Amino acid sequence: MYISKIRIKNFRLLKDTTFLLNENEKQELSLLIGRNNSGKTSFIMLFDKFYRNESFKFNFYDFSTSLRDKIFKIDENTVIEDLSIQMILEIKYDIKDSLENISDFILDLDPDVNIVKILFECSIDKDRLVKDLQQVKKYKEKFIEKNLPDYLISKNIYVFENEADLEVQNRGNLVKKDISAVRKLINFQVIHAKRNVSSSETSGNGKGALSEMTTKYFNKEHKESSADFFEINDAISTMDSTLDDKYKTHFEPFLENAKKFLDIKDLRVISDLESKQLFTNHSKIVYGDGSNNLPEHLNGLGYVNILYLLLQIEVKKKYFLDEKKDINLLFIEEPEAHTHPQMQYVFSQKIQDIIREINKEANLQTFISTHSSHIVSQCNFSDLRYFKLKDGNINVKNFYTDLDAKYKGKEEYFKFLKQYLTLYSSELFFAEKIIFIEGTTEKLLLPYFISQYDKLVVAPQNKISSQNISIIEVGANSKVFKYFLEFLEIKTLIITDIDTTKIVITPATAEKKESSSNNACPVIEGDNTSNYSIKEFLNIPEKTETTKLAQWFNKLKENTLQDDSHFIKIAYQIKESGYHGRSFEDSFISLNLKEIVKFKESDILGIQNKDKLIDSRTDFYELTKDILKINGKSDFASSLLYLALTGKVEWKTPLYIKEGLQWIAN
Repeated sequence: MYISKIRIKNFRLLKDTTFLLNENEKQELSLLIGRNNSGKTSFIMLFDKFYRNESFKFNFYDFSTSLRDKIFKIDENTVIEDLSIQMILEIKYDIKDSLENISDFILDLDPDVNIVKILFECSIDKDRLVKDLQQVKKYKEKFIEKNLPDYLISKNIYVFENEADLEVQNRGNLVKKDISAVRKLINFQVIHAKRNVSSSETSGNGKGALSEMTTKYFNKEHKESSADFFEINDAISTMDSTLDDKYKTHFEPFLENAKKFLDIKDLRVISDLESKQLFTNHSKIVYGDGSNNLPEHLNGLGYVNILYLLLQIEVKKKYFLDEKKDINLLFIEEPEAHTHPQMQYVFSQKIQDIIREINKEANLQTFISTHSSHIVSQCNFSDLRYFKLKDGNINVKNFYTDLDAKYKGKEEYFKFLKQYLTLYSSELFFAEKIIFIEGTTEKLLLPYFISQYDKLVVAPQNKISSQNISIIEVGANSKVFKYFLEFLEIKTLIITDIDTTKIVITPATAEKKESSSNNACPVIEGDNTSNYSIKEFLNIPEKTETTKLAQWFNKLKENTLQDDSHFIKIAYQIKESGYHGRSFEDSFISLNLKEIVKFKESDILGIQNKDKLIDSRTDFYELTKDILKINGKSDFASSLLYLALTGKVEWKTPLYIKEGLQWIAN
């Protein structure tokens, strides 16, 4: 028995959101990922609001912003069901499951139907609100905003068969249920991101968060009369007996006058130690080897946080095992707080072991929200659920199945992508924007170009350095990320080279009119490109479509194959100052030749044939081939960067890079 689908309507940014889990088997772990403000916390909080006690009330701000104008204009004709907050759980079961608790929700007795659909609904008491609004002469919107919680019916629970039952005219088919029936079926536990952990100095006798957790664990065990604690109680009884004798000697003179005056023969002070109070007030967690102990608040905050999480999970585990519900839901919000990357790696591995351990004894489904690329990299990609805000609504995407379908026919691309994201750049899931760099030279110099760009930007929010932009070197593999980027819809700049080529006909192949090779050449001589990213992202025609290919290549040189409305942009060399470079080095040298000549003798590495490096040359393609060593690109770039950072020169940024940076910044 497991939850296979969760649908949410009209709750904050979750206007109409469907969360799909594995269809044919229980999904033990779901990793909720996405950028900030993408609805992950709201998703968890909605369970709190529906499932927990009255202290978790809905309010005006829980309704999607698109509904607020309708709520302000509510009247007798308002279809109130359209304004309700809804959560629908679809539960699958089979003949191996006990139906004792779920039978209360089964409407169709057909043995082939094994799905239960439960609707949780928070609705507005329209009649009462409209009546009271008649007494409000002005500021009606403010009245609704402040007082709407008093007009909400927040614990409506129904079971239904078909989506059509949710339509207004068919709501008579809904069968009302009580929250108590749901609680018999489902155990819900949550560990929120706001955790009371601190490594700061404490004052007085306040207990640390870890010590409080041991108290909760003890009280839970004690409540269940665990045999393990009878020994503790026996020890406390022995202490009581010893203290009784001491108290009699100490307090007897004090009580003597009271006994005589009240004519009470036996008035005593006795010891009344209770294990619960003893743990609450006189127990704590310490670090050390026994002879040199330190209190918990003197340990690092990351360790305190992880220990707190693990202790919390142990307490939740007790609830799951003791209460024996058919479905157990555990939500953990942002476990990575205060922890360094290595600890996040370890926690991600350990938490999966703990989940599997609990699953041996309890039917558990766990949901973990995170912003940690390190946690993501240690989980199965089939467990990822990506939250994306688009057009005012949160969409939850199944990373693995959706992308697997897109990469059909290019399975090797998908295999590389999964390995790359695991080993190098899971941060891409959380980036607001991305810059892909295909060359080592660009990687070294891009931070300098960005700083030069930001100097000219007036508005702080438009400076690249103030934005959450991930800069990733992918070599020639950016083509592999095409469907991934389209799937996440992240604004991405790919900086690459135009890499023009031309067909060379040899005598041996001239009669057959076959090309022997596509050789590198200056842009002015080219008829094609060897750049795989440009071919992939800008949809090069087939070789056999010669006319279309020629037209496509002309548009490529003119930089008219793409517009700024798309969320992926390829930045490659364009004509500047009358010259069209083929590579970064070619383009950079054409702009900065006079300055390069000044430093050629000793300050610039990676170059050769220095006698050919003269500032009057205009054949920049040939010049680049003449002076740049075959393996000298990184040395060349490092030298350029050193000269710039030491204030000896201010290099000009190639136009295609400037335009790319302007596009990604806005």
